[in-house]
Amino acid sequence: MSERRPLKVALLGCGSVGSEVARIMTANAADLAARIGAPVELAGVAVRRAGVARPGIPDELITTDATALVKRGDLDVVIELIGGVEPARTLITTAFEHGAGVVTGNKALLAEDGTSLHAAAARHGVDLYYEAAVAGAIPLVRPLRESLAGDKVNRVLGILNGTTNFILDRMETSGAGYAEALEEATALGYAEADPTADVEGYDAAAKAAILAGIAFHTRVRLDDVHRQGITEITAADMASAARIGCTVKLLAICERTPDGKSVTARVHPAMIPLTHPLASVREAYNAVFVEASAAGQLMFYGPGAGGAPTASAVLGDLVAVARHRLSGASGPGESAYAQLPVAPPDEVVTRYHISLDVADRAGVLAHVAAVFAEHDVSIDTVRQQGKDGEASLVVVTHRATDAALAATVEALRQLETVRGVASTMRVEGE
Repeated sequence: MSERRPLKVALLGCGSVGSEVARIMTANAADLAARIGAPVELAGVAVRRAGVARPGIPDELITTDATALVKRGDLDVVIELIGGVEPARTLITTAFEHGAGVVTGNKALLAEDGTSLHAAAARHGVDLYYEAAVAGAIPLVRPLRESLAGDKVNRVLGILNGTTNFILDRMETSGAGYAEALEEATALGYAEADPTADVEGYDAAAKAAILAGIAFHTRVRLDDVHRQGITEITAADMASAARIGCTVKLLAICERTPDGKSVTARVHPAMIPLTHPLASVREAYNAVFVEASAAGQLMFYGPGAGGAPTASAVLGDLVAVARHRLSGASGPGESAYAQLPVAPPDEVVTRYHISLDVADRAGVLAHVAAVFAEHDVSIDTVRQQGKDGEASLVVVTHRATDAALAATVEALRQLETVRGVASTMRVEGE
């Protein structure tokens, strides 16, 4: 091994994750060399601004010209951690063209244009690895791409965003409202100054698209994922969930339809029973269930973000890609042979928890029940509370299509005895 030339690695981006990657590469250099079969050498680090102190990284490795760095021609691996669609896409494809394999954590780019990236990697005979794009340190991509390659995955269900899980956890445990819980998440560094990508579900939707594509051997883009965030969740919703033995989580759900001829991918808040393992996932942790025909139900749990945890996933990919460079091989590429269509969200079969503000008088429940019957939606439970001429009516349905449930809710809004639909939420995990 001592006679092998070092494998040259370029790092694009040196933020919280990139700086940890550089630190661990240096601190664990001997172990990485032993595991790979050759030393790895940090050959350059592209940053947005020069002149910023970056402990442990020699100044001569720093550059603001990322394009020139990836065009060097002597690189073995490029690690892309700058995020966003451009210039990341151009830099990755340029790295491929100059013979380098790529490790990336760029979920947004992969969810939007993973197909063309896989095609470019295959065209140039190099690797594209991206464990860090989904759920931080938790190994999900490789188990789906490799460990379960001989099985049939039927469903992927999980919590894929730590910020929203922290917010909902605080709302449940402290009784705080959404705004208050978000403020705490921001103060603790869990939420960005602009939390839109997290709280509106875009981050989780991108991860869901990646996982669905791998699990079902089908191309799934971000636009295919039905998305709903948590900004409308209230303390009253959390209390309602508690009354029926549930909690509220932002879930990513990717599954085959019952006939097996299509797949669905969605991200939305949902009530799940307190007995479900996902209900106990607290703080900013992530957890994912994978249900496969032969393997059964598998659960993956751990920190879904953060500099060191995400760097762990990046370095795992670096070892794999570096080994392939030495052996002249390449890892698995895109598998989209199934070409299953992505069904529209209104075909999804689920349960609903519906909270109504109604007039407190005789016959209201009969009117409401008639609307459910008209749309062929069966009622599981009903709870009614009344005071001073006003009442709240909480209905939990049996399983029905999302389209039928949406039509039911719209018809309920038109009833003279219904003052308003306070909230609607799906019920999962039963």
